[in-house]
Amino acid sequence: MRFSELASKEVINLHTGARLGVVGDSDLVIDPATGAIHELLLPRRNRWGRSGPWIAVAWSAVRRVGPEVVIVDFGQPSSGENPGPGGY
Repeated sequence: MRFSELASKEVINLHTGARLGVVGDSDLVIDPATGAIHELLLPRRNRWGRSGPWIAVAWSAVRRVGPEVVIVDFGQPSSGENPGPGGY
């Protein structure tokens, strides 16, 4: 799959349903020797644009690439734990 096909897809957390960002707004961490993608770096967003540190999503956390979304598995926090990016 080409990056141009991925660019418009939204990244969704499998456990919370939270929107984490759009692939086209992300940076990719790529292994220069193999060309394999290691991470998606998604900018955090608020009402006024970008804010705070980036959300690092390991490529191994990608579960499905659908026609409109990319589903990622950030894991489900146990009670009392910080839910992390896009938490509930």
